[in-house]
Amino acid sequence: MSVTVFSQLDKSLHEHLAALERLAATGDEETAAELARAELPRVVAALKALLDEHTPDEHGRCPTCRTNRWSRRLPAPCRAYLGAQLALTATAETPGRRRYLRDPV
Repeated sequence: MSVTVFSQLDKSLHEHLAALERLAATGDEETAAELARAELPRVVAALKALLDEHTPDEHGRCPTCRTNRWSRRLPAPCRAYLGAQLALTATAETPGRRRYLRDPV
């Protein structure tokens, strides 16, 4: 079985994200704070870069997503944008989890 460059990158990225999740969930307060300061800006930058690739064009279509090579671009918001939105807001609204960005001030 040959290992592709994508599969190596995918495995590495998933391992990194799993390590971040594990440290955030099991680390002490100091570890969690250091982790947030060091990694959160990088994760936010990565998500922004991904979403920039899926920002609608002047016709309201995602410039990246297509159903196949010859099809028209998909209407925005595309699955990538919706997936990010749902992952962030659904997680924030899960019972038992704090809703830092949505709490009234």
